[in-house]
Amino acid sequence: MAAILLIEDDPLVRRGLQLALSRHGHDVHTAETGEDGLRALRESPADLVVLDLMLPGIDGIEVCRRIRADGEVPVIMLTARGDDYDVVGGLAAGADDYVVKPAQPTVLDARIRAVLRRSAGASDGVRAFGALRVDTTALTVSLSGEPVPLTPTELRLLLTLSRAPGRVFTRQQLLEEVWEHDYLGDSRLVDNCVQRLRAKIETDPAAPVYVQTVRGFGYRFGPV
Repeated sequence: MAAILLIEDDPLVRRGLQLALSRHGHDVHTAETGEDGLRALRESPADLVVLDLMLPGIDGIEVCRRIRADGEVPVIMLTARGDDYDVVGGLAAGADDYVVKPAQPTVLDARIRAVLRRSAGASDGVRAFGALRVDTTALTVSLSGEPVPLTPTELRLLLTLSRAPGRVFTRQQLLEEVWEHDYLGDSRLVDNCVQRLRAKIETDPAAPVYVQTVRGFGYRFGPV
């Protein structure tokens, strides 16, 4: 049973999603404002946060930034629109995925379970690439001996790419393997996650050594 924090200001939506996700086997706690949600998260850590973008007071994007500043708990953003401003803003703030409202409980449950599975990878020991070390058993990453905190999605992306150095993964392949989206998904999920990962593991994110872009195709790991 996963502990879910749902931050949603609409009482009908909040109650409906709480009941529906509880029926899917989750332990759901709720908050109606961003301030209340951040306070609840400090008092009782959650496995995942479902966060509405449009909130009174501090909005969902700022709430997501503060969650990211404090830790690596996964975040799924609820957005009333699927336009670039909402989606890119949420992903840039550190959201792991997004669902356009009205959110179907079965879809949201599937996204929650996919995000929670992302920290699980094949246990083949320690992968060493220059100063970067990826321990696939302990699910830890270090750079020059210093730990690198990654979200579950960032870690799953790194595990997937580093599994086959030199292999080019298309964005659609990464969506299917990392996000478990088996349809023609949103490549912005991949591009924003790559940018966040590079910011954490690359000496110069503008000239990446580990996660490289193959123009017109996708991404590859190395060569290092």
